[in-house]
Parts: sequence; structure tokens; C-alpha cells
Amino acid sequence: MPDQNPLFPVFLKLQTLRVLLVGGGNVGLEKLTAILRSSPETAVTVVSISFLPELRALAARHPRIQLIERGWLETDLEAADIVFAATDDPALHRRIKGAARQRRLLVNVADTPDLCDFYLSSVVQKGQLKIAISTNGKSPTVAKRVRAMLEEALPEELDEVLQQMTVIRGKVAGDFAAKVKSLNAVTAELAGGKAYESPATKKWRRVATGALLAAGGLLASRLLRRPE
Repeated sequence: MPDQNPLFPVFLKLQTLRVLLVGGGNVGLEKLTAILRSSPETAVTVVSISFLPELRALAARHPRIQLIERGWLETDLEAADIVFAATDDPALHRRIKGAARQRRLLVNVADTPDLCDFYLSSVVQKGQLKIAISTNGKSPTVAKRVRAMLEEALPEELDEVLQQMTVIRGKVAGDFAAKVKSLNAVTAELAGGKAYESPATKKWRRVATGALLAAGGLLASRLLRRPE
């Protein structure tokens, strides 16, 4: 439907890709910070005619960041799997986009949604739980507001619940369908519903239910305390 966000959400193992970032100013710093916040082991080559001291300091803390102090060359794309264009030169961005398209490389162009193959989302992280928020490039400000709300509302205990569910999943026996039914049973009480429960899941349901209800109760209480 035309009024829906058509973007396909995906989480990349960015540390397995070669990232090229063009731009060493404020926008470049913002992009590099976002990359390293989620994937601190990512190898990033940053090309720019100059670098902010803050960007140099950030790169110094990550051994897989390489700074190349010169203008962008088309040959820089030969060692890249994914590209970020983050300068204040729209003409340069268009050249990068055109050259990258010829090589079938995905490009994110700062502040130019029409040239982007993908957008960076606002991210909420609670341990192993990561939630990405997209407005289809319409309003990064709204995405940041939603992120801030979720960061406050979601309890830190959710990560403990995830860790317990990993253990439980490893203990549940049976084929795929049976495991799905058993895990649904373990989490059913959090949603207030009922699900099939085999005898093998009763022990693990008791272990997980307390943690799940505690996390759900804490989330609900935080949401209810929010001012109108």
C-alpha cells in the first residue's frame, strides 16, 4: 500500500564486510559513531581531505579503522562491500553513487534519501535485544523520539529473560514444531494467552514465567507512569 513503509528490515553482520566511509567532518563522525556503536569490530576505511580531531580520536580507539587523508578516488570502491557518502559536496555524492551502482554496491548518502539504497535506523538496545526504528527517511527526529521512549520504557531485565530463553530452548526436546509449541507455552502467560504445553515444558515454564512476568510488569508500570 502507498501509505506504508516499504523498506525491508534487515540486520547486517557488518564486521564481516568492508566498509568505505567518505567524509571526515561532522557527518562522517556521526556515521562512524553509529557504525561502531552497533558493530565495534567493523573494518572501516575513511577517506577525506581532512579529519575532525574527534573522528581521529574515535579511530584511534578502534584498530580496524583506517584513515586515508586525500580526496575520494573511484578506485576506493574496489576494496569496499558497502559505502557511506558523508561529505558536504552533493556533486561528489552523485559521482560516488553512480560509480557504486556500476559495481552493484549499496550506498547510504547523507541527507539525500533519493540517492540511498538503505537508511540507518534509530536503535534501541537492551543487551542482546536490538530494535531498529525506521520512518522511511521521513523524519529522523520522530525516530529518535520513539527510540528515547522505548529506551526508558523497556526494562534492563529483558536481557536476562532472553538469556533464560536460550537455555530453555536448548533443553526442550522434539522436532521443530514441537519446540515451537513448547516455547509458545513458556511465553504465553506474558501475553495473557494460553498455549499447548507438553509435560516436558512444565519445569521450564515455571523457571521462565517469573522472569517474564516481572519484565512485563515493569514495562507496563513504566508506560503507565509516563505523563500524558
